Amino acid sequence: MKEYKSEIEFLNDYDSNKYDKLSLTTDILLFSVANGVQENYRKLNKKYFSILLVKRNTYPFKDKWCLPGGFIGIDEDIEDAANRILKTETNLDNIYLEQLYTYGNPKRDPRMRVISTSYIALIDKNKLPNMISNNASWFNVMILEDKNIIDLTLDNGIEKIKFKIKKILKEKTTNKYRYEVLENNKLAFDHPLVIVNGIERLKNKIEYTDIVFNMMPEYFTLKELQQVYEVILGKKLLDPAFRRIIKDKVIKTNKMRTGGGHRPSVLFKYKNN
Repeated sequence: MKEYKSEIEFLNDYDSNKYDKLSLTTDILLFSVANGVQENYRKLNKKYFSILLVKRNTYPFKDKWCLPGGFIGIDEDIEDAANRILKTETNLDNIYLEQLYTYGNPKRDPRMRVISTSYIALIDKNKLPNMISNNASWFNVMILEDKNIIDLTLDNGIEKIKFKIKKILKEKTTNKYRYEVLENNKLAFDHPLVIVNGIERLKNKIEYTDIVFNMMPEYFTLKELQQVYEVILGKKLLDPAFRRIIKDKVIKTNKMRTGGGHRPSVLFKYKNN
């Protein structure tokens, strides 16, 4: 091996062509909670956990759905790229963004060797302009889990996307799992895995962080907040247990919600707003 006297000498002699090239992308799971159609004016609207998908109009995977994403510029920071893509797809700036995982299976993209860093983004749909891109759509998320099999259905009211994931214990001491796609015919790349990992991350963090408030309006009733917890966790919460979870996270305001067939309800807000 050649000995170099300085870093400058090494860099002048360095041949980057000796190494295979790879490309970097970023994919974003944009989550929100949507109101369903009100069937009884005396009851709160049913809420749906939802995700934004984009239909591809080019190969590979033409006409299949995928997460918003794209290639990272050679001089671009990864998080800057994620924010740029979100701005393009949703016309939104400055929303909650958290890095999820990096995916690097050599066969994840048929074009070339592509590594993708994924992010979770959370928004309150009330703040979302209508100007999402023409090929983007919100899908409600429905999850059925039986032992180690997860069945997911994504529904935008026109089209349903179904895929099935196997959950495999990877590390018993830390309760870590890996996921394997068993069925998928409408999602591009390895995005079924990204979606499942993102949902699991959100479910885990909602109980010990304040992450949920990134999807809430400024003012809300406790029942509305409880609905959001329940739709993400996929289970009903007893009122006393829920109150213990959020007792140090919210503050009562002097505002009230009236009308709509309901009794007047006190409005709360996130404590750190």
